[in-house]
Amino acid sequence: MRIVFMGTPESAVPTLRRCLQDGHEMVAVWTQPDRPAGRGNKVAASPVKEFALSRGLTVHQPARIKTDEAAELFRSHQADVAVVVAFGRILPKSFLEAPKHGCINVHFSLLPKYRGAAPVNWAIVNGENETGVTTMMIEPELDSGPIMLQQKTPIGDKETASDVLERLSELGAELLSETLQRFHQLTPRVQDHERSTFAPLLQKEHGLIDWTMNANAIDCRIRGFQPWPNAYTSLLSRGLTIWRAEPAPVKDSFVRSAQGLSEVAAPGTVITARHDDLIVSCGQQTALRLLEVQPEARRRMSVRDFLNGVPLKIGDRLGE
Repeated sequence: MRIVFMGTPESAVPTLRRCLQDGHEMVAVWTQPDRPAGRGNKVAASPVKEFALSRGLTVHQPARIKTDEAAELFRSHQADVAVVVAFGRILPKSFLEAPKHGCINVHFSLLPKYRGAAPVNWAIVNGENETGVTTMMIEPELDSGPIMLQQKTPIGDKETASDVLERLSELGAELLSETLQRFHQLTPRVQDHERSTFAPLLQKEHGLIDWTMNANAIDCRIRGFQPWPNAYTSLLSRGLTIWRAEPAPVKDSFVRSAQGLSEVAAPGTVITARHDDLIVSCGQQTALRLLEVQPEARRRMSVRDFLNGVPLKIGDRLGE
């Protein structure tokens, strides 16, 4: 097939690579404009652009796609199909109608669940035990088009969004390959719109830890909000990012009072701080053991290294 590929992040590269391996004619690659990135804020090309140029492909990066000029350029490719993987923009009607057989999206969820910009993150945050990838025909309404194929995969209880997305990007490449191979034999299946859920674009404030949540919910947010915005809190008036944690036994949500009696610690209270153990009380009488953290303006480190440099004591509070 003559294909226009549209994608931007690293998770889109495996599908582009697979289209080339399958012998399709890649008439053009569309990706987001180069933008500042990293600590140095240097202008950088997208991973899709870097890969496309390494293979000698034609790359287009219009600042806006809802223009007559962009629509005319897109039509000029005379593509059989457009393949879209995390392009980062909603395609206007003029784009959807340009390819001979329409536009196919590789979406990293089991539609109709988790339509939107961050499906992998919200699936983990919400405690799902499985997710998957869907190929679908694109329609004007966000992620609402008929489904071509789907593939499920479990979410491990230690996996981060980055871990799951890496696996889904490879599964998505395989599924798109099968979708194109069987394209004329597949019957698209209309989504059950009443079962749809939304996965909104992530915001910085999503990562702020609410210690009144139970430990399992906080652990899901720590894993789900990687690599950005990350799960963060404050400690001793400084920021603290939490990279790895795990729920601790319920008995650890109690502390010894001055009178020698056990009482429930308020959410966010340090109840153990020694050696490799940093345990914080959470809501619903649960507790979270922190395993890897990153103090403000410092590197990621193990809890042992952190405690060696920060004199925490039982009763100190996170989130204040």
